[in-house]
Amino acid sequence: MNTSQIVLVIAVYFGLLFLISHATGKNDSNATFFKADKKSPWYLVAFGMIGASLSGVTFISVPGWVEESQFSYLQIVLGYFLGYVIIAFVLLPIYYRSNITSIYEYLLQRFGTVSHKTGAFFFFLSRVLGAAFRLFLVTSVLQYFLFDAWKIPFELTAVASILLIWMYTYKGGIKTIVWTDALQTLFMLFAVCAAIAVLTDKLGLSLWESYQSDAFQNRAKIFFTEDFNDKKHFVKSFLGGVFIAITMTGLDQDMMQKNLTCKNTKEAQWNILSLGFVLILVNFVFLYLGALLYVYAEQNGILVPQIDGTVKTDLLFPEIALNGGLGTSIALLFILGLMAAAYSSADSALTSLTTSFCFDFLSLNTQSKAAQKRIRKSVHIGVSLLLVLVIVLFKHVLRDNVISSLLKVASYTYGPLLGLFAFGIFTKHRLRESMVPVIAIVSVALTSMLDSCSIDWFNGYTFGYELLIANGLMAFAGLHLIKRKPSDCENPENKAKKPTASSLKFSYFYRYGKRP
Repeated sequence: MNTSQIVLVIAVYFGLLFLISHATGKNDSNATFFKADKKSPWYLVAFGMIGASLSGVTFISVPGWVEESQFSYLQIVLGYFLGYVIIAFVLLPIYYRSNITSIYEYLLQRFGTVSHKTGAFFFFLSRVLGAAFRLFLVTSVLQYFLFDAWKIPFELTAVASILLIWMYTYKGGIKTIVWTDALQTLFMLFAVCAAIAVLTDKLGLSLWESYQSDAFQNRAKIFFTEDFNDKKHFVKSFLGGVFIAITMTGLDQDMMQKNLTCKNTKEAQWNILSLGFVLILVNFVFLYLGALLYVYAEQNGILVPQIDGTVKTDLLFPEIALNGGLGTSIALLFILGLMAAAYSSADSALTSLTTSFCFDFLSLNTQSKAAQKRIRKSVHIGVSLLLVLVIVLFKHVLRDNVISSLLKVASYTYGPLLGLFAFGIFTKHRLRESMVPVIAIVSVALTSMLDSCSIDWFNGYTFGYELLIANGLMAFAGLHLIKRKPSDCENPENKAKKPTASSLKFSYFYRYGKRP
């Protein structure tokens, strides 16, 4: 394989994306950019969300994680499904009744401006870090296997990656992304299936024979139930998966913005439920690929690549695909699948961050028609530059496996969002809003302390992804401490603050007839 072939694949790939962008971006309106005119077919959204949910992190990092954690990641994915059920029947009806563009506008309707800004800030922080994690991974792979040989600096590779995303999303926004994500999901799944087929052929085994082999089975344990202190324990992983799905999908503007482009609540529910089922199958395929990669590497003396003396399991799949003797076709398909996986999540992140900043911080809907489009385009550029800066920063600070780092960060940044939404949906109370940011920051700080000291405090207990639950519970408890008493609402001086039917109508209790 030579570099000209790689460049040709990249050029053809982005050529297809730009064609879709041209077709979907003819109506350069805010309604199209933010909501796709609410005309997206649910099945197209669902298929595209597979790629957005998986991203380049799953494409590379999950297979590389198998040696360390075996198939334990599937315990988390099983929890995802229950989380998606909760999203479908609790969160989506609320969002559709609220008729909102940013889901954090729910917090404005339920509590007020400070809660709204606080929730939006934690989403913005979470998604910037998450998108940067994903783009850092694909940028690092392209840099390591391609651009280093051309003496192109990492920083320029990062700028080029973001620039390409900006170019095909700046007009059509979410409408473009619904279609490009579907295409990118197709490319990604095809690349993975092709890699599995070639690996089993090189090993001289059928799919079933490879699965039954001792070398494979030594890496294929799914359920860990022996030691509850182990962060891979089933209960901890499953519950962590439930709340990771609720927060990173249901409370995430990036993922929910696609759902809100569906025509109605029912179609959005079909979308999210089908996604939850398909993700179990697809993640099993990625784990299967990971085990095959290690078996193939073991038999052929291929070492996991290192950077600056640190073993990078994320680079095992690219190392074998590009330099492991699988042939030019697999190498080119890997590049195609990698880009599809990475950009299917990164492009929607750029659009959702633009949406959130416009509506949650700049109150775009209060601006004049003439100003709205100008503001949207300026924010789109600003968010792009921010992502470049964070990606470059990660190059100097990130050392762990990317998916492990991503889920760890989510345990901290999504906890306050989980607490805020849960308090809004499952209680009828109002809040002393000036204290909401304080509660959010304190819950993150206490979570960090809990994680650092759990081994000493709890007889060797190590937190896994259930740390997110603890964070959300602490935020919820903190909000309970600053709830407004009924007497506050009855005091004539606070009459303006008294909860009204309209301010509470989006709570779970109102929905089911238990009105405060």
